[in-house]
Amino acid sequence: MTGSTRRETLKSLGAVSGLVLGGTGADVLTGDSPTDTERPPGRSGTEFVGTWTASPMAPNDEGLSREGFEDETLRLMVRTSVGGNGVRIRLSNTFGDGPVTFDRASVGIRAESGSAAIEPGTLRQLTFGGDDDVTITAGGRVLSDPADLHVEPEQDLAVNLYTAAPTGPTTLHHLETKTSFVAESGDHTDETGADAFTTEISQWFYLDGVEVVSPETNGAIVCLGNSITDGFESTYDANATYPDFLAERINESGSLQKSVLNAGISANRVLSKGAGENALARFDRDVIAQTGVTDVLLLEGINDIGAGTGAGSETLTAEDLIDGYRQLIRRAHAKGLRIIGGTLTPMKDNPHYTPEGEEIRQTVNAFIRTSDAFDGVVDFDAAIRDPDDPERMLPKYDSGDNLHPGDAGYEAMAEAVDLSLFRGRGRNGGKGHGKNEGRGGSPGKAD
Repeated sequence: MTGSTRRETLKSLGAVSGLVLGGTGADVLTGDSPTDTERPPGRSGTEFVGTWTASPMAPNDEGLSREGFEDETLRLMVRTSVGGNGVRIRLSNTFGDGPVTFDRASVGIRAESGSAAIEPGTLRQLTFGGDDDVTITAGGRVLSDPADLHVEPEQDLAVNLYTAAPTGPTTLHHLETKTSFVAESGDHTDETGADAFTTEISQWFYLDGVEVVSPETNGAIVCLGNSITDGFESTYDANATYPDFLAERINESGSLQKSVLNAGISANRVLSKGAGENALARFDRDVIAQTGVTDVLLLEGINDIGAGTGAGSETLTAEDLIDGYRQLIRRAHAKGLRIIGGTLTPMKDNPHYTPEGEEIRQTVNAFIRTSDAFDGVVDFDAAIRDPDDPERMLPKYDSGDNLHPGDAGYEAMAEAVDLSLFRGRGRNGGKGHGKNEGRGGSPGKAD
């Protein structure tokens, strides 16, 4: 398919309550609080679990995300981590400056990789409290009614959203690792063909979650992080982020039934504003409020170090970052969630590298490995560093910028995860720490 491309570059590198108007009876999410059906542990077999997410972000100062859409249909491509029935979507207007109306929405199974087409017979119209349309106030989010559709693990879905009136500034996830599409005139939510979808986009607009009823799944692992979690420099449309590879490992293992949700934001930080709200600010919305969450895998802090040790920057200490980790640990434990710490990966020869920053990274990694503050450890650093020069990434795992792994590096990171860390249903439903099986780090005591 040929057509135009509307891509927008994330400029910034280096919790609001709302209610829903319209769609009477729709599942309304107010603020960052999860609903009763989103609380682990103990799944009845009829509860929902998240199978995909993308953390919402504010629009840029100009360009597509600021201008928004009018009389257009978005076809957003996402990949499930677990299969199930009763598919429903979650829409977000978290960063909008006014209400946004979606006049119609639908979901179906993508016909084939790279195509905007939907497999015939799988398209399902979505409703919100029985209505075709829904209006979400600024700061709000909403769940659709479940659609009668069965999906498989690691399957591409197409979510269609039509908005007739101008949306104004959007809520979006800037780094999409799959190509999505726009039909620039009219409502095409009831079409399976690709002909109308002539424009490619590289962001997920408004859609921040897909959920399924999956009786075999006993929880969700939320991977919280920055661009290394988000999958920056992974091959486009190849499902090659480390959370993608981790989901594949879990599905192939037969010994663990958990979904994997990617809550990475490129250029994100733990303590201060980078791209997106910092991890402390977004933790309730992007982690705790995820449906069925039982576990958190934290890999974040390298941007705090890079931004906090360069010339003219604010001073950052290792203890500052460790204090941020301790806050996240306490908040996870307060909700009965198990939280696993990932060591920070090397970045020697990247422009953000400094000897002072490397000293902080080593101190922080020592804390993650030995403090017993986390419920377990994944030693991502050891998995991809060069044994002959441990401050540098092994070349075969490097994307070329000395900071972000390539596909092989992301796969090696997923291979480093000891799946036994995630057995059970979080801290309150069986810790499942077990004896380390040698692929990840050693599990530690909880705070």
